[in-house]
Amino acid sequence: MAGSANLNVMMKTARKAGRGLLKDFGEVENLQVSTKGPGDFVSRADKAAEAMIKEELMHARPSYGFFGEEGKEIDGEDPTRRWIVDPLDGTTNFLHGLPHWAVSIALEHKGQIVAGVIYDPVKDEMFYAEKGGGAWLNESRLRVSGRHRMIESIFATGLPFAGRADLPETIQDLARILPACAGVRRFGAAALDLAYVAAGRYDGFWERGLHAWDIAAGIVIVREAGGILEPLTPNDDILDGQLICANEPIFETFAKVIRNT
Repeated sequence: MAGSANLNVMMKTARKAGRGLLKDFGEVENLQVSTKGPGDFVSRADKAAEAMIKEELMHARPSYGFFGEEGKEIDGEDPTRRWIVDPLDGTTNFLHGLPHWAVSIALEHKGQIVAGVIYDPVKDEMFYAEKGGGAWLNESRLRVSGRHRMIESIFATGLPFAGRADLPETIQDLARILPACAGVRRFGAAALDLAYVAAGRYDGFWERGLHAWDIAAGIVIVREAGGILEPLTPNDDILDGQLICANEPIFETFAKVIRNT
């Protein structure tokens, strides 16, 4: 797919960040690690990747704003556009040597996510989409799964750690969904969970307690792949960090189970 100039910048930047992270991943035991909060670690590699991404994107589009996980938000001269970046989604996986993590870059225009890139350097899988242009994995078009029955479907979610307040809700979610489906997976990288829904590898995904940078790129990728994606609590801002998505045939049933309505 021939993307826009903005999308090409995003993909090039994600690949460059991915190459640097792969080098550090190969020496994961030697990384200097600092604690950002209970169960939430940030590495030297994480910070370096965001600095590089910010430099590349701000050089290419100096008037755009920038909102990343590791640094202070930057307001651009153009108030209608900003980059939303997670330089290393799946940090805990990365630090434990688990090869499941990604670089996530999204472009927001007038409050809407109009382009997104999720790059998995370990597998060299580039998931990307622009509003109105479909969703893609490398050179192949993406579509969400075609399953119609919950009992045949696999879902993904996150599991709260280190005493997070949403643990009771998540346990209740699992108690309702597990008897109704073929399985639930917890792989530890929300951006890739969303990309996998777009690719039809998962049939749906839900999670609470996320951040805008975790999900921004995945929002447009899932929607452009034909999926339905909504705030977990209706009428909330989708970037507030609680969402649910699935293919169209099972979304309503899935959402009723998770929302307990």
